[in-house]
Amino acid sequence: MNFDKVIMVDWSGGNDRGPKPVKDAIWAAIGSGGQAGEPVYLRNRQVAEAWLIDTLTDFRARGERVLVGFDLCFAYPKGFAAKLIGREDTLALWDWFEAKVEDSPTKNNRFDLAGEINAKFPGVGPFWFNGLPRDISHLPRKGTQRAGHGLPEKRAADLAIKGSFSPWQLAGAGAVGGQVIMGLPMLARLRKRFTDALSVWPFEAPDTQIVLAETYFSLLPDLVQDEPHQIKDAAQVSLYARVFSALSGKATADLMAVQATSEGWVLGAGETEVLRKALDKLPPRLKNDCFAMPQGAYWTPVDEALAHLEAHLHPVTGTQSVSIADASGLILAEDVMAARSHPPAPNAAVDGYAFAGPAPEGLNELPLVQGRSAAGVPYEGTVPDGHAIRILTGANVPDGVDTVVLQEDTTVDEDTLRFYGPLKKGANARNAGEDMTIGQPILAAGRKLTPGDIGMIAAAGVGQVTVRRPLRVGVLSTGDELVPPGASARDAQIFDANGPMLAALAAEWGHDVIPLGRAPDDRDALREMLNDATRSCDAILTSGGASAGAEDHVSALLSDTGSFALWRIAMKPGRPLVLGMWNETPVFGLPGNPVAAMVCALVFSAPALRVMAGGGWRKPEGYLLPAEFSKSKKEGRTEYLRARIQNGCVEVFPSEGSGRVSGLSWATGLVALSAPAQTIAPGDPVRYIPFADFGR
Repeated sequence: MNFDKVIMVDWSGGNDRGPKPVKDAIWAAIGSGGQAGEPVYLRNRQVAEAWLIDTLTDFRARGERVLVGFDLCFAYPKGFAAKLIGREDTLALWDWFEAKVEDSPTKNNRFDLAGEINAKFPGVGPFWFNGLPRDISHLPRKGTQRAGHGLPEKRAADLAIKGSFSPWQLAGAGAVGGQVIMGLPMLARLRKRFTDALSVWPFEAPDTQIVLAETYFSLLPDLVQDEPHQIKDAAQVSLYARVFSALSGKATADLMAVQATSEGWVLGAGETEVLRKALDKLPPRLKNDCFAMPQGAYWTPVDEALAHLEAHLHPVTGTQSVSIADASGLILAEDVMAARSHPPAPNAAVDGYAFAGPAPEGLNELPLVQGRSAAGVPYEGTVPDGHAIRILTGANVPDGVDTVVLQEDTTVDEDTLRFYGPLKKGANARNAGEDMTIGQPILAAGRKLTPGDIGMIAAAGVGQVTVRRPLRVGVLSTGDELVPPGASARDAQIFDANGPMLAALAAEWGHDVIPLGRAPDDRDALREMLNDATRSCDAILTSGGASAGAEDHVSALLSDTGSFALWRIAMKPGRPLVLGMWNETPVFGLPGNPVAAMVCALVFSAPALRVMAGGGWRKPEGYLLPAEFSKSKKEGRTEYLRARIQNGCVEVFPSEGSGRVSGLSWATGLVALSAPAQTIAPGDPVRYIPFADFGR
């Protein structure tokens, strides 16, 4: 039972909390594949409900399955609904509350409604804690004042969770009663809006596109403190969005294999070990200061910058088990072991005749036994000593024989085989396990699977492998001057070349690309676009705005996060490189010039993204070839020249100007010239790196 997205919501029964994020408010977080976007602060229930509707409408339009978990009791203890509406129908009870609850950002009628409900029950209660200065008929201020109402204090699900609270308490420390009264009308409206696309677990089968479920944000109390959010409510929604989105389809189905009662159930109640194991499988987050370069030289050498990335980055993607038919191009998360030896038994490498070797020099004559050994249809008996048997390529070598003579080197007269020796023992026969043995590690974690790997895995009897979920890379272009390719453009405008180019690169490297469009030179608009991007991306590539000018908004925004790093790389082209964390998502701010953007992406983003995807650090080596050009290079910067191979030699693009975008299409790779001063003459060896070598 797989979900593409998980939304976790911490509801509230209080009034509007104002524009500044605070505790005891409504918070939500969206998780996918074990990662969670920045928690969303929702100042009141009206804002929260609108956000939920917009978010679910968007996911529904994209065809994504969504699990929405609420830290909110979906039902009351048994007997409550029957007394109030005449039947134990939880979803009908929701509709009853929707009709009765009055709500606005600054006031609601939950206390008065609780008093009205209490009046329908014998004795005093069950609701308690009048949070208003005025007295309310039938609503006691203390729980000890209740008596004779006839209802249990907690549901079975509440009893299964240590430290859970009763839904009857309306206010005060730990109260959930107010949340329930103010939450059920919202749930009822969600059901009506999304109709058949939505179901409520466990009262309905969770086989719809949107599934609502009750959860409890204190199932993992010791882990909340590890979340990088100062407000506990924000930390909780982030943690649970990560945990529940990390569950496998089977684990989720097992958690939902609960028989419905009118009291409902809490998703994950009694199953904390399952949740912890899901969390344990997630990779650690990147540190907020992972891009902070040690103080030193103003111009950072390329090798130093690469070494810093290698030392500070690690995988950020979760894992999944896939069929080998779907595994090519994915990165192994666990070593692959041979499920059986290959070959599993001795077999013939050629068509011919098998006998017990060796065969002496001269004419050899052996009687043939009846039958043969063919691939998939082995000879079941034992070949007598001094006899031979017909055998076909790939067939198991029968007991009693160990050597095969080629059919072309033999003659058969009636039941006698004749051939000339000598032929050594074991000729033309493969030993069992000579390629792979059962239990042997055949591929290591971190390897990007090739078609050849798939063939080897299949031959070893392995049908499923554990791989990394593909890295989701967002691509965002910035600048007022940009227009989409193919649109009409004024002379002052340019077509966005970076967006399509970087998207194509990331896709070629095996990542899932999320086009983020073009951001204007407006800081607030860019901030909102980055916020949206972090909900669905593991990393973001931006182009433009990556220096220190007034319109360099990427740099300006990242500088406020505490994770900002402006790397002035000693390289040509593409000196400024901005890096930082936005809502825990790494941002690579590439130069706006397309040539510089592509070179920086190849040199820095390709290996960095590979590590984050789980593939390990890999620096492209290229190979030495004779130059077919002349160049005098000054000391100080590593230079990358657009190049291609002609007749075994390397030629470079006629212009080194980074404005000549056509050179990117003309070239098939780069010539890398190290920092020292050097003079290149035709015939001198230079290091040529094919474009394809950067992303392997």
